Amino acid sequence: MKQSIDTSSTSAPDDEEDSFGAPPIPAGSKNYMTPQGHLRMKNELLHLIDVERPEVVQTVSWAASNGDRSENGDYIYGKRRLRQIDSRIRFLTKRLDLAEVVDPSVHHGSDQVFFGATVRYANQDGEEQTVTILGIDEFDPLNGKISWISPVARALTKAREGDTVMLRTPGGLEELEILEVSYPPPA
Repeated sequence: MKQSIDTSSTSAPDDEEDSFGAPPIPAGSKNYMTPQGHLRMKNELLHLIDVERPEVVQTVSWAASNGDRSENGDYIYGKRRLRQIDSRIRFLTKRLDLAEVVDPSVHHGSDQVFFGATVRYANQDGEEQTVTILGIDEFDPLNGKISWISPVARALTKAREGDTVMLRTPGGLEELEILEVSYPPPA
C-alpha cells in the first residue's frame, strides 16, 4: 500500500501561540493529546496560578510600596514577569479547553498507525528511525516525539507494519517502509 502526503501548511500562527514556540492547532481540528501530556499541561497551569503568580504579585506589591517605580528593578521585572505568567496562563487555558485526550493504549497490539503509536521505519537508504506520534503540545523531535500534524506523522497514519508510504519533502518524494508499530500497554 502506498500513500502520499503533502507537506504544505495553510494556517498562520497565532501571536500568543508563536511566542511559546507552539505550532497552531489546524483550523477545525481538536487539540489531541495523551493523558500524560494533558496532566503535564494541567499541572503547569495550576502551578502558575497557585504558586508563581501569587509570589510575583507579592513581590510587585512590596516593590510598589517602596516608592519611585520608574527605577525600581523589582517592580519593573515583577510586572514583566506577571505579564509573561498571565500570557502563559491564557495560552494553557486555551489549549486545555480545546484538548481531546486520547489514550493510545486502546490500540495496544494493533499493527496500524494511529495517534500515540511508536513507529520504527526505514527510508529508501535503509536508515532506520523510531518516532512516537503525539500531540502538538507534546512534541520533542530531538527525542523522537513528533506531532500528529507533522508531515512524517501524516504519511505514517493509518498505514500498517510492512506498508510503504510516500513522504513529500522539499527534496522530492521519499519512500518510508514501516517496520514496527507499538503502543503502550493498558494501565
